[in-house]
Amino acid sequence: MQVDYEELARGIRGLTEGEDDPVALMATLACEIHHSDDRFDWTGFYRVVAPGLLKIGPYQGGHGCLTIPFERGVCGAAAREATTQIVADVEAFPGHIACSSSTRSEIVLPVFDRHGTVIAVLDIDSDRPDAFTEADRDQLEPILRDVFGRLG
Repeated sequence: MQVDYEELARGIRGLTEGEDDPVALMATLACEIHHSDDRFDWTGFYRVVAPGLLKIGPYQGGHGCLTIPFERGVCGAAAREATTQIVADVEAFPGHIACSSSTRSEIVLPVFDRHGTVIAVLDIDSDRPDAFTEADRDQLEPILRDVFGRLG
């Protein structure tokens, strides 16, 4: 099953309309995105809880790391650089944090509020190597902007 991003965006828009609680929004998106594509082995958010620090938020899949400093891993790089990270082989990423031994590739997208502040990152892991492309980034970034861009 491959994700239909147009259908996913439409469904998320309907489910989140009028909601302004970030945790409720993150929980809804984690669930909807995770179950939209069988490439997605772990899908969740890490929230910015202090300068330079991410803490686990709502997710789907096995356990995740509880905290991640901005200086470490793919999630830290996405938060620190405020840019999407697509990693074809996590073993080749300097400083990769192995929260799950099954993860082979991942995409991590920064989540911005309406002021352009990074408030979280969306982490999607796959147990397949090279599972993510720029097309995934190009479809997921507008979904996140649509949902979280009204917060703040």
